[in-house]
Amino acid sequence: MSFLIDLECGKCETHFSADVLQNLCPACGKPLLARYDLAAAARSMTPETMAARGSTLWRYREVLPVRDEMHIVSLGEGGTPLLHAGRLGSLLDMAELYIKDESLNPTGSFKARGLCMAVSRAKELGATALAIPSAGNAAGALCAYAARAGLPAFVFMPKDTPAAFVAECRATGASVELVDGLITDCGRIVAERKEHEGWFDVSTLKEPYRVEGKKTMGYELAEQFDGTLPDAILYPAGGGTGMIGMWKAFDEMETLGWIGSERPRMIAVQAEGCRPIVRAFEQGWEDAPEWETAHTLASGLRVPRAVGDFLMLRAIRRSGGCAIAVSDEDMVQGIRILASHEGIFAAPESGATVAALRALLADGRIDRAERIVLFNTGSGHKYVDNFTL
Repeated sequence: MSFLIDLECGKCETHFSADVLQNLCPACGKPLLARYDLAAAARSMTPETMAARGSTLWRYREVLPVRDEMHIVSLGEGGTPLLHAGRLGSLLDMAELYIKDESLNPTGSFKARGLCMAVSRAKELGATALAIPSAGNAAGALCAYAARAGLPAFVFMPKDTPAAFVAECRATGASVELVDGLITDCGRIVAERKEHEGWFDVSTLKEPYRVEGKKTMGYELAEQFDGTLPDAILYPAGGGTGMIGMWKAFDEMETLGWIGSERPRMIAVQAEGCRPIVRAFEQGWEDAPEWETAHTLASGLRVPRAVGDFLMLRAIRRSGGCAIAVSDEDMVQGIRILASHEGIFAAPESGATVAALRALLADGRIDRAERIVLFNTGSGHKYVDNFTL
């Protein structure tokens, strides 16, 4: 089923076994990334075989890490629509504007892609309990898939997390602890207690397989654009797993023979109140130091320090992209514009991409004739405690 070979550190390039539970690289403490026998996968993933498969992300099973399909934990994730944003495009004088609507995933966000993969692989490798620090959507996704897998889940969220996320997690039977602090404080609690409690840590990029689920967004884009890619992708980047995953997918697809060497410009969108990647990009740094006093209504963007910062910055620079921050007020305006023009009630993180697009059009970094994809990473329904429209 899977042509998984091993795990490779994204920083020091040391290789490790993929068949034991692993968190960060034992050599340098950076994220591990899955490698596949892509030559063998190419012989299996032909146009004929792909045409006969279902639309969930498991259609790409040869380049996903689960070895035995009996361990797949699925709620039907992936296969989300790529919508031509005709009315929003008319407002902005753009004919080729698209929205990849991830809010239609199980649990209402793109986090379903990563957590279905992390839970499936953890189950396959013998994990008995799972733990996560989260600003909301990741916790909801973990709890749903853990419940489906029959595994206990332990969730740590900032105490100001919207109530809908807390209720969602508790409804699954998960243990939920609200923390007086940020997601980084929640992460420290998981790190300190996981060994004693017997938890496997499924934090963003602290295990190798969430990124494998997220990369399927890149595969889907290529298929939905009939073997081509957009000129630029605007992506709300907190932990940045989706951006890192899509960049990985593009390299894999080129090796598979699905696409050529062209790449979209990867544009990371952050909040003015928490913009470590924007600052690092502008300063020419390879890593993004922690952003102090992080604050924004977009809880998914309130990530002061991303484990995969260097991988995000690498993708942005190698693609000729950029990083941009927008205000909370402009995010809310972006939510209004997206809902009133395209009928999509988006999360604040996605409203940020609309605001960023307008700014990039105004300063000339995006041309109105280009093919552009905005990512709606989640539904706005869980965030109604955070803002007033």
